Amino acid sequence: MLSPLVAPLVIVTLLPGADAPAEQPEAEATPPPPNDEVSADDDDEKESSPPMDDDELDEFATAEVSAQRVHAGQALPDPQTLKEALRRSDSAEWQAAADAEIQAHITNRTWVPCKLPPGRTAIGCRWVMLQKYKADGSIDRYKARLVAKGYSQRPGYDYKETFAPTARMATIRTVLALSAIKDLHLRSIDISHAFINGELEEEIYMEQPEGYHFGEPDDVLRLVKSLYGLRQAGNCWLKRLEKELKDMGFVRIKSDPSLYVFRRGNVRIIIPVYIDDMTLASTSKKESDNVVQELATHFELHDLGETSYLLGIEITRDRPNRTISLSQRQYIIDTLERFGFSGCSPVHTPMLASVHLSKTMCPTTSEEAAEMRKVPYANAVGALNWLATCTRPDIAYTVSQLGRFNANPGKQHWAVVKHLFRYLKATMDLKLTYSPDPRSKELFHVFSDASFGDDKDDGRSTGAYLAMVGTGAVDWSSKLESITCLSTTEAEYIAAVDAGKEICWLRNLFTELGYSFEGKSSTLHMDNNSAITVAKNPEHFGRLKHLDLRWFWLRDVCEAGTITPEFVPTADMLADLLTKPLDRLQVARLRSMMGLRGPED
Repeated sequence: MLSPLVAPLVIVTLLPGADAPAEQPEAEATPPPPNDEVSADDDDEKESSPPMDDDELDEFATAEVSAQRVHAGQALPDPQTLKEALRRSDSAEWQAAADAEIQAHITNRTWVPCKLPPGRTAIGCRWVMLQKYKADGSIDRYKARLVAKGYSQRPGYDYKETFAPTARMATIRTVLALSAIKDLHLRSIDISHAFINGELEEEIYMEQPEGYHFGEPDDVLRLVKSLYGLRQAGNCWLKRLEKELKDMGFVRIKSDPSLYVFRRGNVRIIIPVYIDDMTLASTSKKESDNVVQELATHFELHDLGETSYLLGIEITRDRPNRTISLSQRQYIIDTLERFGFSGCSPVHTPMLASVHLSKTMCPTTSEEAAEMRKVPYANAVGALNWLATCTRPDIAYTVSQLGRFNANPGKQHWAVVKHLFRYLKATMDLKLTYSPDPRSKELFHVFSDASFGDDKDDGRSTGAYLAMVGTGAVDWSSKLESITCLSTTEAEYIAAVDAGKEICWLRNLFTELGYSFEGKSSTLHMDNNSAITVAKNPEHFGRLKHLDLRWFWLRDVCEAGTITPEFVPTADMLADLLTKPLDRLQVARLRSMMGLRGPED
């Protein structure tokens, strides 16, 4: 095995022939494209955003440029190369960030310089540079990352296993909800340069990084440790992390392979891992401190203290009242700025009840398709999907509808995107809030609903479920059902099957966290008595005799006492907002019941 010794570092701050960095005046931000000026009105029918005309489409083409500035107030996009970074007015900060990255590799002994063996090819590398921001939108730090061009690696030779799980958002929200209800201590840590801690088994050579050189002029670098960009880097890192956590007494649970649990006496520590971000939820602050100190002996880490910011989500806590709130207000501001809607007029529903999207609205001519290619539709829907996935179940149905037309969107589809942006402008202050629910004795309860045959293209139904822990939603889904149903009963039953699977997962998760369900059933709330009857007993044979046998799994778990379907009036069906567009009053009422609260609540 090669000795992991690093040759003296020769730092080249600029490539040969490059001019010295000069102080450059800050470039003016490109003005955002104009927004539609439709004013908000109490009548939802008057809230609709008309399709854009040709002039609006031409003007909105500039959104692709402004979309590169992913943060509100960011004057310039992040540099693509070190050379470009060193020509900017903030070159000193970028140089310091690059030097820190290289120093981390020297300390870690990531590579050794050597001659490239005959018959071998060195993969390339590049710099990825970006500014990191705080929850309030101010700059936190400059970050430079050296990344290998792993796309040139050959499977079976340069890498084998690549699997690297991350914690589900539902798992993270469940841990936060438990922390609010049980008053657990919350603490966040960030592992610095996480991927370079993994041990590399394959023989891989890499070219010298831009702006720096190691060893002789014609030397390349043999990688001893994993590096960002390598296909197997995530897998190597998580293997190393799992080894250290297991040595400390943690167990990786089966319900989510990115969740680790430590249990000893009355002490319980839960750690969801999202790549290099770790959140500790503990019954003992002292034991939590010990875990952080032990991890610090194995990895370089940043102790972020009490959790206040996680994966771009601002987290506020009121311990006396046992509440934890999740907000993506800054993300909404940045997204509105990115797509040119920061000055739009607000509306109060995510989607108009009169709108029914279909493929008939897609472009039918090459001219119409060319016009729509100027609009960043897929980018906008992707940005909205992250919001719907993390903290905003109230927009999940609309985003699910919009995502069906990513391949060929039309002007009416884009009008719905604009309407949704205007809704977010009005509701950016909403927070997903968790606290104990005095009305319920169960750890969680789940709602399921369906909208029969609402897809105008193929007649399929939209099914949805929503799981609550305490007063806030921890998991939700809104999507087309996989089969075409022939009745409302069938559509509601199929939706209940998906909800039942989620109940079983939550029961497994809580069991592995140390909670017992022995002799206890979990409630599934449904608003269709016929579907409830089918779930409990083999009734309505004529309506469901054609179903594949696998769908009757729900009846089995109901007979076993694992799940108990119960009727809830449609007015109190929380999943109703995930299956259809509703009016303003219904939207406000149901999202509040989901745990989405504004400053006035």
